[in-house]
Amino acid sequence: MTGMPTAPYQDFARTHLGFEFEDIGLLITALTHRSYVNEHKKSVSEHNERLEFLGDAVLELVVTDFLFKNYNEPEGILTSWRAALVRTESIGAAGDKLGYEPLVRMSRGEKQGSDRARQQILANAFEAVIGAIYLERGYDDAAKFIATHITSKLDAILEAGSWRDAKSHLQEVSQRYDSQTPQYRVMEEVGPDHDKIFTLGVFVNDKLLGKGSGPSKQVAQQAAAQAALVTYAQREKTD
Repeated sequence: MTGMPTAPYQDFARTHLGFEFEDIGLLITALTHRSYVNEHKKSVSEHNERLEFLGDAVLELVVTDFLFKNYNEPEGILTSWRAALVRTESIGAAGDKLGYEPLVRMSRGEKQGSDRARQQILANAFEAVIGAIYLERGYDDAAKFIATHITSKLDAILEAGSWRDAKSHLQEVSQRYDSQTPQYRVMEEVGPDHDKIFTLGVFVNDKLLGKGSGPSKQVAQQAAAQAALVTYAQREKTD
């Protein structure tokens, strides 16, 4: 890392991780996307994919251990809860909240990419940071980091019911309240074929209850169903 300004990374570690890295190169690598290496081949040789591979394994183990020790639920339920905690949206949001995006080294093209691509890069970097913490400080400190930023969100996930398959859950709710099956309709398609964003609405009794967007119709349907579940929850509070 000769000539590489390390102070911003050490400041981030002190402020947000609670310690300084003896090997600050680990954290810098964790926040280096492959595209940056491709643009700076003469000066940079390492990107974060190996650390992401390690961090992903540590994350899954810590979350699994937490769920097993704290909840006496069947395997299927625990698996669904774990999936909700470690999915890209959850860890991307955790990374966004940590505020390390300005420190993530990526190509000019990636900086101008879609929100979806940005979220994926943040999620991958979050896992790589876990890998860096594990190598620098060991399992216990990595587990503390994950507890603060990931497993602490479980109560909110359970309250919102977002761990369940949203479409299946919505069908149960709409049948219970309205004796109707939800219908999904494409409302908008934007972008080129290789990076298209779909917006779908979900209707019950021809009434729009929620809209959702995503890179596929399936993802957009899930988002629309989740929005409709919020509508039903609000209706329940006022009834």
